[in-house]
Amino acid sequence: MRPGTKRRQVMCYNREVNLSLFHDNPSSLHFAARFAEDRLLSKVQAIDAKARRKGLDSLDASKSSLIRLGMEHTPEGKVTKNSYGLFHLAWLAEQHPEWPAQIAAELDEIRAAILAAHKKKLKFLIWAGMGGSAEDKSMYQAAGLLAKGPRCYVLDSTDPGKLKAILADIASRSNGSLKAGLAATLVVGQALGMTSYEPVVNLEKLSRLYENLGIDSRANFIYMTLPGSLLDQFAGPRGYRKVEMQLDNGNSTSGRHSGPLTRGSLYPLGLAGVDLGAWIRGTFLGEQDIHTAWTLSSFLQAEGLAGRDKVTLLASKSLAGVALWTKQNFEESLGKSEDLGIKIVIGEPFKMTGYRAAKAPRQDRVFLLIERKGEPALDRVQLNILKRAGYPIAVLSLEAAAPLSRYMQIMHYAVFGLGWLREMNFVTQPGVELYKAITNPLHQNGLFQGGIENTPEWRQLLNSPRQLKWRGGVTLHYDRLPCGFEMKDRSAASAYAALLEQLSDARTIEYGELTAFADTRFDKRGQKLRKVLDQAAAAIFRDRLKIPVDVYEGPAMNHSYHEMVIGHGRCLSTVILPLKAETIPEADHTADYHRAQFLATQMALEQRARLVVSITIKDTSEASLRALAEFFQAAAASLRRG
Repeated sequence: MRPGTKRRQVMCYNREVNLSLFHDNPSSLHFAARFAEDRLLSKVQAIDAKARRKGLDSLDASKSSLIRLGMEHTPEGKVTKNSYGLFHLAWLAEQHPEWPAQIAAELDEIRAAILAAHKKKLKFLIWAGMGGSAEDKSMYQAAGLLAKGPRCYVLDSTDPGKLKAILADIASRSNGSLKAGLAATLVVGQALGMTSYEPVVNLEKLSRLYENLGIDSRANFIYMTLPGSLLDQFAGPRGYRKVEMQLDNGNSTSGRHSGPLTRGSLYPLGLAGVDLGAWIRGTFLGEQDIHTAWTLSSFLQAEGLAGRDKVTLLASKSLAGVALWTKQNFEESLGKSEDLGIKIVIGEPFKMTGYRAAKAPRQDRVFLLIERKGEPALDRVQLNILKRAGYPIAVLSLEAAAPLSRYMQIMHYAVFGLGWLREMNFVTQPGVELYKAITNPLHQNGLFQGGIENTPEWRQLLNSPRQLKWRGGVTLHYDRLPCGFEMKDRSAASAYAALLEQLSDARTIEYGELTAFADTRFDKRGQKLRKVLDQAAAAIFRDRLKIPVDVYEGPAMNHSYHEMVIGHGRCLSTVILPLKAETIPEADHTADYHRAQFLATQMALEQRARLVVSITIKDTSEASLRALAEFFQAAAASLRRG
């Protein structure tokens, strides 16, 4: 370490986690000291214990900042949900060593029911959920934790194309027989919101498909949700087994907090043979562990106040899958503030030329390295380059044998700690609720009009004069932008480039978003679409504009990091839709709800005065994707000339 480099190191009591800070300037020590001075941990434990012991009626949000921080309540102060379950489930687990065996017995019962009903061993798992109800499963897959269990498909979209690709893969792995494959499939619906409708859409279509194939689906479907939710109203009358989300039978976790300790997180791990005892013990954090998490919170708070709120996350290979889960946890929890945001930047290759100089006025990055001991997130030469350049850096290092659950629990405390420092409720997500509130009536109107294409909102998309056509069926739509933005007399690509350049130069935007409303995970054409977007992200946003960009799939992003886009803003959202939609006739599954979500996403952004444009393409054929790639290449070239 060269002279002048400031470093602080914090060690956990069990030596499984090590946190090192570099260039902690201005110092975050005074923030870290506040946690101990305020005896925060004991106060959280006390208010949570009161909620569980005496009930929610004993609480008054107007009299406690911790209630306002971690519980849902009415404007009058009446508490409607205690959301500190992400902490107390670990505290309770220490008192219940029987929980791992209980989960194992429940999973044996589910397997036995499928075997008895269909003479089939469990071979496939379809997990229908959105955002936090899905991202932990995707993380476990990426980490290789589900490799030994039934093949897991995360169904986090209402796009018929995604389900169609999943069904095709199941059939191909079942000697071409979808019926045989579905008989050996467990379908799980998870929704921790009363109004979450996406899992209902998918369970309804799958249920109809089972019925049309002559399969009694009652042994194959289970669901986890709140009493009286839309999912409960759908699944209960059909005789599907309801499984309590929490082992304490409470309802004190949101979707993004359901991992690592609810059944929604433990079931897929248990089916894959993961040692649940060790997994659960990994969440038993001592005070020094929690202090480490809050030290990270303090560091991120100090950097955010200094204008460095783009947390560039770099992870070692075995931990690469934590990126998206971490991003959602922070942004959906803490993205509400207009004044102070926190953008977790993921999916970027390390590239010094893509960053502004450490002392530059517009330098807004801080680096967070997540690694295992002996497996660095960055080559030490590269890390030393960052240090010498003067960038603020936090390195969180786990012991090689530390379970992923320990990382997850530490990050929960880090998010909570940052929320406490910002006096911000970290469990609500009003931006997500806004998008859902727009989607459902829009979809209902589409049903009344005979299809989403007959609604005024869809006609506005296609017929508004505020659009520019590009060759090959690519069209840039800017009808949701404020009227002050006029882009006529330009090509579509140069207009897009000029818009980005103008907004970035004025610091109206500090990052971008490229979201495809299509399956980019299972469908091979969708995978190619994702590649086009990744290339555009690098060429336009990172290389030319020197700003981060989110590349993801809609509407999953609405439940992942949309809270930051809507709440904090400072982003230009670009949403992409293939006009040719997939259908599954045998399940009566059309793209109407998915397209309603596409429109509602833009309408929610427009309603909150956020900037959004859309790009439609004919389909995901080679010709259409080539035309889209040429559009982005021309935009990048225009930026280079500019």
